[in-house]
Parts: sequence; C-alpha cells; structure tokens
Amino acid sequence: YSSNNKYFTQCEAEGFRKITYYQDRPDVLSKFTTTIIASGYPVLLSNGNLVSETKKGDITTVTWEDPFPKPAYLFALVAGNFDKITDSFTTRSGRNILLEIYVDEGMSSKAHHAMKSVKESMKWDEDRYDLEYDLDRYMIVAANDFNFGAMENKGLNIFNAKYVLADTETATDVDFYNIQSVVGHEYFHNWTGNRVTCRDWFQLSLKEGLTVYRDQEFSSDLNSRSVKRIDDVIRLRTSQFSEDAGSNSHPVRPSEAFNISNFYTATIYEKGAELIRMIETLIGRDKFKLGIKKYFALFDGKAVTTEDFCFAMSEASKKDLTYFQKWYTQKGTPKLEVSRDDSSKHLKLDFKQITSPLLLPISIGLIDESGKCIEKIEVVSSTCEIQNRGDTILLEITKDTESITLNAPKNSRVSFLRDFSAPIILKYQPIENEIYDLATHDTNAFSKWEAMQQLVTTDILKNIDLLQKKQGTTFDEKLIAIYKKILTEPISDPAYVAKLFSFPEFDNIKLEFDGSYPLDEILKSLS
Repeated sequence: YSSNNKYFTQCEAEGFRKITYYQDRPDVLSKFTTTIIASGYPVLLSNGNLVSETKKGDITTVTWEDPFPKPAYLFALVAGNFDKITDSFTTRSGRNILLEIYVDEGMSSKAHHAMKSVKESMKWDEDRYDLEYDLDRYMIVAANDFNFGAMENKGLNIFNAKYVLADTETATDVDFYNIQSVVGHEYFHNWTGNRVTCRDWFQLSLKEGLTVYRDQEFSSDLNSRSVKRIDDVIRLRTSQFSEDAGSNSHPVRPSEAFNISNFYTATIYEKGAELIRMIETLIGRDKFKLGIKKYFALFDGKAVTTEDFCFAMSEASKKDLTYFQKWYTQKGTPKLEVSRDDSSKHLKLDFKQITSPLLLPISIGLIDESGKCIEKIEVVSSTCEIQNRGDTILLEITKDTESITLNAPKNSRVSFLRDFSAPIILKYQPIENEIYDLATHDTNAFSKWEAMQQLVTTDILKNIDLLQKKQGTTFDEKLIAIYKKILTEPISDPAYVAKLFSFPEFDNIKLEFDGSYPLDEILKSLS
C-alpha cells in the first residue's frame, strides 16, 4: 500500500496472496530472494541481507536474500525517501550486526531510544536464552500510517511511528517504556515466530503468547519487575477477563473463526502469555530455559503447534503437561473458591473449582499474627501435588475439590496467588484484619499491592453507599496508617511505591456493583 509517497507491505495474516499467486499459509516455508527495480525511491528494502545494489541513471536495482525459510506472511518490502540512523551490535560469538532505523525526513533525532532498545533486546535474548541474531543486518522502518502497532517481518520490522519516535521534549515516561517493550517484542519474534512459526492460524498464540511473555520478562528485567507484573495483571483483568465474560469469549487456541483477523485478541495474546508463565512457574526458570533450547532443537525452521511447544517443555523438565493443555481449549476465566478452617491446631484450606477443572498453579505464603513472614511452610497433608519453595508453596490444583493442611500459627494470614500465579478469579472470605496485615507486611510485591487494592476498593464502595444516602464521606483510618508506614520506610523501588498509592481501575471497581449505583455517584467518590 502507498502512504505519503512511500510503499509498505503488511502480509500477516493473508496479505501476500494479494501481491502475487502463492500458497499463502503459515506452514508453507520458502527461502526468498527479492529484486526491486525502481526510480525515484532512494531507499528499497526487503527481508534478509543486501547482496547487490546497482544504479543506472535514475533506475536503482537492489537484491535482498533471506537465507532462512519463512512463510509468506513474514515477507516485507519498503520503498521511499527516508532518513536513517545506524549503529551496530556485536554478538557473543563475535559477529557484527548492522542496525538501521528508517524514519520520515527530519525525524532521525527521535529514533535513538528505539535504537538503544534494539541493542538491549539483542543482549537480553543472548543472556536469558542464548539466542543470537542470525542475519547480517536488522532494520526497523517507522511509518505514520501503519495500521498495526508493529510487524516482525524477518530482518525488516515495520512499526507505527508511535513506537519508534520519542524525545524528552514531547514524550512521557510511558512513551519511552512502550517503545522499549514493543521493540523488544518484535525483535524476540525473530526466534519465537519466525525461526519457529505456527502450523495454522488457530495456533497464533504459539508465537504471540510466547513472545508477549518474553517481552514482559524483558521489560521486567530492565525496569521494575514488581510494577511490570502489576501492570500486566491490570491489563489482563480489564481487557481479557471482560472478553472472557462476554459474547466474544473464546479459548486461547480457537477451533473455528469467521475470519482470521478475529484471532488478534487479548485472549490470544495476553492470556496466551499467562499460559506460558504458568508453565515456567510449574517447572522453574532453569528447566524452562532448557525447554526453550529443546523447542528450537526439535522445531527450528518448522511450522508447529501448541502441543509441540508443551512437548518440548515436558521433554526438558520431565514433567507431564498433558492435563495442563486443557488451558488452550477451554474458554472463560476459571473461578476458584477457597475456605479456611482454623478449628484445630492446624490451618486447613479447602479449594473448589467452580468452572470445569484445570491445572491451577496456586502460589501461597503465610504471615503470622505479628506480621512476620513464615519462612518455611510445613505441610501436614494435601490432596494435590506441592512444590515447597521456602516461604512460598506452589499447589497444583487439578480436581473439582482439593484441600491442604498446614502447620501454621493460629490466625495466620494467607497470601494467595503470589505474583498472580494463575489467571483466575479467586473468591475467599478473609478473617478479621487479614487484608490489613497483608497490605502492611506481605513480602510478595504483587500480593501486597493486591491487598492495598482490596482495601481501597472497599473504602470506595463504602463511600459510594454513603453518598447515595446523603451522609457525606469518611476515610479508613487503618488504610491511612498503612500509607503513612509505606512513606516512612526506605524506598528501594519508587515506581512500585507509586503503584501502591494508585487507585483501582474503574473497570475493576464496577465489577463489584449490582447495577443500583448511578455512574455519577461512583465517579464522585473517586474524585
């Protein structure tokens, strides 16, 4: 397509067939050599490495060769007049990679943060997964009229300019953060999506869920891990949970669709990433890395399925993930009810899956009544498999009902779903002061934030009710005391502290309403 006297392509999912005749399916992989002949377009780009360039008068001829087999949806061509910035990256094996970012004329000064993000992405993938870049050059083109956020075409990524251009005069911290994240995402596709692609579009989450997870981890390592996890959960709850609850609910791996374009959803991307995260939670980071290596050893240069990915993880970790794969085919957000029994000298927790049972990795910590984290949790009995990880235990709940008995001090506070270990809705009636104590003393950053959100939400609902009754407003003194305590403690992660002071998302608050509260009263209480 043409935009501002420049030519671009967008071939995912079925665009290449509109350029020429081809078996335009993701499981048809070919090596592409592309020759472009043009006049009046000084920049002519395509996938792979530049092997020749000649000029005769005003006619320019270039040939690009991509040595790696790829499906047609990864083909790209760009022609036009651009400014560019260049840099280089030396891989751990000593190869020198040319880096180029092409932008509209006069915009090159705003592309330096994106270039920095490219180099950070390359280094991170080497450090975390031993994955080196495989071509001689890596190119990004920024287009103002690109409809997608960005596209991972092999060696030639095309971005909406929003995710490339930024400077300190006009961009916010969030703009810089998003550029880093999106640049990372598209670069990571070079292996998870390009070198190993999906057999068919029903397997879209194979590449997108895995790559979203990888860019989440990248952003976590380079910024505040706690804040990144919280932001991802907020996004999941506001966009994906609502999708799961509506008429468009569908599994991570759909079995049917009216149009392939309908696959590009929060469920495929965000929930798909949570499935990958659960696998790493279940087998551990070291075995997950071995699983990634096994995945590429088995399937490099192939078009595969989510079952193939789980097989590689099972082979590397020696853990059977057959039952876990129900997550890919079951739609909706799982719901888990938890009750507690303190009547004996032990703490008994009973779990009930309200929806059709799945394998739920539930991470739990304990805090005693004085606020001290219990560093070693002693399990008396359990109906489910348990992994003891010091001050946290991981329960693998698989049946409709499960239970666990812990040797814990009386009135212990239970920190559920640490790091949001499963994308579920958990219902639990806390004991007196339990949420206050978790907000004050929980050592898990996500669970502490979650407790704070519950307290603030409760206070908001109370004030909405008071406003309805024309009784003014009030404030939770215990909650204010927690805020004061946070501010008087040493601050090692200012971004996380700021997140603790943030209000719940409106979409999350409104889930608590039964429809009897007018919108203006809700907004008034939040102001």
